[in-house]
Order: sequence, then structure tokens, then C-alpha cells
Amino acid sequence: MSKRNIFAEMRKGIVLSILILFTFSAFKAKAQKYNDLVQFSGVVVTADSLRPVPFASIAVAKTGRATSSDYWGFFSIVVHKNDLISFTAVGYKTGLFRIPDTLSENRYSLIQVMSSDTIMLTETVIYPWPSKEQFRHAFLTLEIPDDDIEIARRNLAYMEMREIYGRNYDPERYGYTPGQSYRNYMSAQSDKLYYNGQTMPNNLLNPIAWAKFIQAWKRGDFKKKR
Repeated sequence: MSKRNIFAEMRKGIVLSILILFTFSAFKAKAQKYNDLVQFSGVVVTADSLRPVPFASIAVAKTGRATSSDYWGFFSIVVHKNDLISFTAVGYKTGLFRIPDTLSENRYSLIQVMSSDTIMLTETVIYPWPSKEQFRHAFLTLEIPDDDIEIARRNLAYMEMREIYGRNYDPERYGYTPGQSYRNYMSAQSDKLYYNGQTMPNNLLNPIAWAKFIQAWKRGDFKKKR
């Protein structure tokens, strides 16, 4: 065999060895990658009462992979060994946990305890008017409702006026008193029940109604109020 053929065979052997080495290394690296995967699961609870923390965020730092706990605080996510896991929830301090790199199994469970956190917000003042001019206009045109004292004073004035004027008290001008409203309502209901199924009489031809009208006219009940 010539020297050229010997060098060619040696070159083929070296190339083949290198290919086998790279293939083995890639396979080993891939196997090592899968061996580093861990099914990480657990429950997120509060520190004071051990109640579940629903919808907490469980994220792997620097990778963006994340999940959230369910209503009962349970979570499950696939991570790598030595990954740093962050636990966040509104109203609780952020919790951190690093997956051990010495695990012999591909599963790991954890009960993560979350401590309450108080968030101080800056004061915010909200005004219903966008400008000072609109506030001034609204302030000047504001109709302040009567308070309890004013309502009581008005009711007492109505009662005093009714006692002063007696029969000349004008309900259309000053409003009906509670007693008058009650009597009018009960009288109307009584008439409806009494004439139920019948035609109500017309007081235009009622002599008693005419007699009451004449007496009221003589008393001056229909005189114009000044």
C-alpha cells in the first residue's frame, strides 16, 4: 500500500472518530438536559393562618416561564435544577426558592408560605370639576337641600297656620296635612267599596250637597285669600 493510501485511510479514521465524538457529546448533553428537568409542584399558603393563596404567580427567574396557582393555591410547573423560582401575589411579599441541584428524582414538592405585605399608596385627590371656573359656577348655582331642622320648621309652620285659619286653611296653597290626606283617601276608598258594581250618584242634584255648599259660601270659605 502506498503512503498516499495510508494517509487517506488515517484521515478517514480521524474524521470518523471526530464525528462519533461529537455525536456522543450531543447525545450526552441532550440526555443531561432531560435529566435536569424537574416536575415542581406544591401549595401556596398564608403565613398567619395557612390558608391557600389563590392565583399567585409562580415564575422562573431570567426565563419568563411562569404559571399560577389555582383557587386552592395548588401549582405545578416543569423547571430545571438550580432554577430560581419567585412567588408573587397582591398583598403579599415576594418569595424566592431555588430548586436543589442534588435531586435524585425528577419530582419535587413544596409548601410555599407567603407573608402579608402592606402597600402605602400616595394620596390622590379627585375633583368632579376640571377647572376653577366650572367649580365656581357649580358652587354659585348649587341648590342645598333642606336639612331635618328646616323640614321640621316648615311642618310646624303648616300646623300653626292651620290652627290660625281653621276652616280657611288652603290645602292647595300650603299642602294637605297628614290628617286631611288620610281622611280624603279613606273617604275615596269607602265610596268605592260602598258603590262597588253600581253607578255612583251625581252630587249635582244632591240637595244635601247643595245645602253644605250654601253654608260654606255663607261662612266665607270661598273668599279669595290675601
